[in-house]
Amino acid sequence: MSIRRAVRALIVALLVLLVGAGSASAATDHVVITGGAVIPAGQTAGDVVVLDGTVRIAGRATGDVVSVSGPVRVTGRVDGDLIAVSDRAFLGPTARVGGDLRYGDERPVLVRGARVAGKISNEDWADAANGWGWVSLLGWWLAVSVSTLIVGALLVLLAPAALYAAERAVRERLVATVAWGFAIAIGVPVLAVLALITLVGIPFGVALLLAAVPVLLVAYVTSAWLVGRRVLRNRSTSPWAALLVGWGILRVLALIPVVGALVGLAATVVGLGALAVALWRAGRPGAPAARAEPPAPGRPAPAA
Repeated sequence: MSIRRAVRALIVALLVLLVGAGSASAATDHVVITGGAVIPAGQTAGDVVVLDGTVRIAGRATGDVVSVSGPVRVTGRVDGDLIAVSDRAFLGPTARVGGDLRYGDERPVLVRGARVAGKISNEDWADAANGWGWVSLLGWWLAVSVSTLIVGALLVLLAPAALYAAERAVRERLVATVAWGFAIAIGVPVLAVLALITLVGIPFGVALLLAAVPVLLVAYVTSAWLVGRRVLRNRSTSPWAALLVGWGILRVLALIPVVGALVGLAATVVGLGALAVALWRAGRPGAPAARAEPPAPGRPAPAA
């Protein structure tokens, strides 16, 4: 199976398992990642879910039997549904299925005498998985939105001077900011991969990749704040207003396919470069301390 089909089949199998978990059964469930499952004659099991391997039911399964990748051979009894996602199901003359028989790629083989109480149907697993794919994308968008808003609130609350320093870096050193952003965005992953190739450098590579996650979040939020400042201009000097406006704009754009990804990449690159330039300038001997710019005449001072 292709990777996409395997992922879809796995989602379907997990959904079936969750649905079947509500059925009352004192028997032991069998959930196998690889290797298959066998229920010998005279033995009883509950739900049987196998992701990769052959399933043989000679005894009794009081729940559902699900096979994602591998053949299913039934000569005993299945009280629930029998589901074969990507391989063929074989039902012997003594096979009994109390529920439905659903299959994906290959039509099942029923020997004379085999009985299926429910319906036999060919399921389009791709459509089912695609529906959940939209749910997962929405869940990912919500997770990123909430996490970036929290990070942004922490930056405004704990490190407002760093945000104003990043703003000055973009305004005064735009070319250097973008150049540093690209250099960090490309160089850090390459360095991490090179470290992972060597046995000694694996811990460093793993640590570098893990550390990149919060750094990228901070960079993205910094750009969101800069966008908010640019949009508000002199209408409001509140750093909180800038955060909410910029964050809202970027998160709405993130909903647009392709465009959202490009905007997110650009925001991350600019944020990385702005922070890098701000840190470099702050580390120079005799560099002035970063502080918020004075508000426009007639405007209230920004919140501390």
